[in-house]
Amino acid sequence: MSEQKPDDSSTPDMASFLASSVHDMKNSVSILINGLDKTLSSADAASFPSYTGLVQMNYEAKRINDKLVQLLALYKLGQKSYPFDPQFLPLNEFLQNIATLNTDLLKSQEITLEIHVDPDLHWYFDEDLVNGVIGNALNNATRYAVNKICLSAKENNGILEIHVEDDGGGFSNAVLEESIGSMRNINFQSRNTGLGIYFSSIVAKLHRNHGKFGKVKLENGGSLGGGCFILYIP
Repeated sequence: MSEQKPDDSSTPDMASFLASSVHDMKNSVSILINGLDKTLSSADAASFPSYTGLVQMNYEAKRINDKLVQLLALYKLGQKSYPFDPQFLPLNEFLQNIATLNTDLLKSQEITLEIHVDPDLHWYFDEDLVNGVIGNALNNATRYAVNKICLSAKENNGILEIHVEDDGGGFSNAVLEESIGSMRNINFQSRNTGLGIYFSSIVAKLHRNHGKFGKVKLENGGSLGGGCFILYIP
C-alpha cells in the first residue's frame, strides 16, 4: 500500500496564519486598552488607591499592542503590501502628540518629559512608522529613567536627528555591542527579543534620499547622562 502524501493545498501558509492570529490578538488588546483608558479618564487619582496600578497595567497593555503592530507592519513590509507614505510633517506637533499619549504613565512615575525642537522644523517621513519607532524608544526610556526624559529633534547636515534620552543608568555593554537590526541575541529571561530595535532599523532604512539611508543608533551619555536612542532620517 502506497503512503498517502498530505494535501499541500489544505496546509495554511504559516506566515499568513501567524499574521492573522497577531491581528486577532491586537484587536482584543485594543479593546482592553480602550476600557482601561475610559476607567482612568473617569477616575480621581487622589481618591482611587488602584490608580497607579491601572496606569501600569495600561502601559503594559500598550506595550503588547505596540509589539503586535510592529509584527504586522514587518509582515506587510515583507509582503511589499505596506502603504509607505512619507509626508512633510511638523516635528514639534509630532513629538507633542507622542508625549500626550504617555502623560498618565509619566505622571504616575513622577518623570518629567522635556521636548526640544525648532517649531519651524518640518521633514518628510512616514508618520505611523516613525511614531512606532519613537513611541517604542520612549517606552523603553520610561522603564529606566530616574526623573527625566528628553525628546528632541534637529537637522544636522541635511539629516533629521530625533533623540530620546533618559537620566537612567544607560544601556548595558551587551546591548551597545549588539549589531543594529539583528535579532540573533534573544534572551527570554530578560524579555529581550530585539524586536523593537529590529523594527526601528527596518523603518529607518525605508527612508532614503539621494542615495542616503536612515539608521538608528544607541549610545550612552547625551544631554542627561543615561541612555540615548537616535533615529536618523535623510
